[in-house]
Amino acid sequence: MTDLNAYHYFEKSLGPFRNLSSLSNEEAETVTQQIRDQGRNFASQRSADYMTIRRALEHKAYEQFKGKGGTPTNPYPHYMTLGACEWLSSWYTEPDQVIISWEDLSAEVVSFTYGDLFPTMRYSDDKPYRKQIYTKDEILEIIQAYGWPQEWNRLGDQGPERYIEVQVWDERVIRTYR
Repeated sequence: MTDLNAYHYFEKSLGPFRNLSSLSNEEAETVTQQIRDQGRNFASQRSADYMTIRRALEHKAYEQFKGKGGTPTNPYPHYMTLGACEWLSSWYTEPDQVIISWEDLSAEVVSFTYGDLFPTMRYSDDKPYRKQIYTKDEILEIIQAYGWPQEWNRLGDQGPERYIEVQVWDERVIRTYR
């Protein structure tokens, strides 16, 4: 796999780049509870403390990215995958996707985790890519060393990493795709 494009998967009827983190705590909890109550997709399985954990992990990622020279303009990211990940389409009743080219991902406002932010930052084992945020240059080295999770863990039976996640920390990058 050599697809360095960023993919954002979403429910077609709702549109792309709808972000729970952009909402107040109360609004985010209301939406999250509605998703749980509907029980139609993968997101309905999220725990009651999902938003608390998410906000803490996003803050940690934000601080790590800034520490590596990133200049995020949002306190929270929009999420994408590096390379296609068909498994994510299964999260939605009527899936759709937005694709942003590697060249349009500004290194100053884009970070990466080897795997989804949640398990990457929380899972404790001896894998060196855990609890790490990577820059655009660094993620290429990680891919060279460990490959594409979309290929070696297609079924999710070899650990929590199913894709490389892209965190976009600037509205300007995604504005034209809304």
